[in-house]
Amino acid sequence: MAAPSAPHPLRRNWIAVASAQHARRGCATPGTGFMQVCHGKAAPLRRVQAGDRVAYYAPTVTMGGKDRLQAFVSIGIAQPGEPYAFDMGGGFVPFRKDVAYVPAQDAPIAPLLDSLEFVEDRTRWGAKFRFGLFAVSDHDMRLIARAMQADTRALDLA
Repeated sequence: MAAPSAPHPLRRNWIAVASAQHARRGCATPGTGFMQVCHGKAAPLRRVQAGDRVAYYAPTVTMGGKDRLQAFVSIGIAQPGEPYAFDMGGGFVPFRKDVAYVPAQDAPIAPLLDSLEFVEDRTRWGAKFRFGLFAVSDHDMRLIARAMQADTRALDLA
């Protein structure tokens, strides 16, 4: 007789923040997705567990640029494994975590602001993004995924 399967651990949802250019590097090559946060620090990535959902928010198109975007640009599921160092050249060795991204479209945040639970004060909605990585509810992740036209079943959000 087979032992009963263990219950699925509580899946969390994360918003990561990066320029669109940087976020899109992580999902550019099918089958080899990754995420980097907080200028390559490992500690924030350790909070993201296998099976967690991750959506990238891009305030700008380029890092430090004035080219405002304010949109969600990628979404996927964190894969098993610890954060690992990756040499990007020029002495920059950030930490990454593998992510299986699903096909999605950019989704501006403005139309979602009144419905997102993590937006506590509409006049200061951007404050949370300064953390670089923060947890959100299933409701918010589902709203973001739908706005991005992502397959909610592939993200286990149906």
